[in-house]
Amino acid sequence: MSIKTVIFDLDGTITQPYFDFDLIREEMGLTKESGPVLESMENMAPEQRQQAEKILHFHEEKAVTESKLNPGVKQTLDTIHQAGIKIGILTRNRRQNALAIANKYSLKFDTIVDREDGPVKPDAFGVLQICRQLGVKPEETLVVGDYLFDVMSAKAAGATAVLLANHKKADEFARYADFRIEKIGEILQLLNIIT
Repeated sequence: MSIKTVIFDLDGTITQPYFDFDLIREEMGLTKESGPVLESMENMAPEQRQQAEKILHFHEEKAVTESKLNPGVKQTLDTIHQAGIKIGILTRNRRQNALAIANKYSLKFDTIVDREDGPVKPDAFGVLQICRQLGVKPEETLVVGDYLFDVMSAKAAGATAVLLANHKKADEFARYADFRIEKIGEILQLLNIIT
């Protein structure tokens, strides 16, 4: 395959898994079974949603401060760029947090699509938007993430889905992905880049 762009998820993929979404739901007054946080917030009354956004922003900013890169991320991203392949970030987080991670660890992202740009993962929008911004086709794109929504957004857009299996739920999601990797550096083998 001729890959021109690699799109990475941010939280849990570029950075080590951090968020405790059950705790976030609890602080927002939601049950553990209420589903994804962003979708749950859409159904809230304005005042409740405003409070929920404050809670979410607190946890997101704390995640940036306490973040650690997944092993091999910096070297992998640098090698991808040296090969002339563009790097996009597609996150359900906020752009400012993606930029803060980039600055904190001296990472170069060619473009970022966040939750404020349009429909969030698992919708195909973010993958297609990054492809448009970078002038590539979805079939020339790898999407790398640690969660089902990453895989689903890739498949919905017609891109190649790569699951980073770095947590206990990975086995549930692996069957939906085109490829499964255990470490981020394995992307280079998929890209046939010799390091």
